[in-house]
Amino acid sequence: MRKQILGLWLGLATFAAAAAGVENKWRLEFSGNAESAGRIVLELSPSVGEPIRASTDIPQGLGENDVAKSVRGALQAQAGKRYSVEVDDGEDVLVKKHHGERDFIVTVVENSVKGVRIGVDAE
Repeated sequence: MRKQILGLWLGLATFAAAAAGVENKWRLEFSGNAESAGRIVLELSPSVGEPIRASTDIPQGLGENDVAKSVRGALQAQAGKRYSVEVDDGEDVLVKKHHGERDFIVTVVENSVKGVRIGVDAE
């Protein structure tokens, strides 16, 4: 039952991101502390071309600022040549396309970390 609810939630999150449309800059807002160890998987999907996936293992007890830093590191490692990724205000991650790249959508593919919420907003 839990997996079905998680799958439904992820599907709704994907739909919401797609409904927002492609943009040139996105803000990921992390809130809450990691009450369990888990994984966060994000996908950057350009309007045309192959998507990029970044996966981050999050240990239990990590605060929202450190979760944001961990996700930033994973995104930067996978997308650094196409996108600029930086931490803003401690708990937010900004993802911007580099000049010449296509607008894109950010999707939370997986978040199995209890207590950590991720808001995805176009800038």
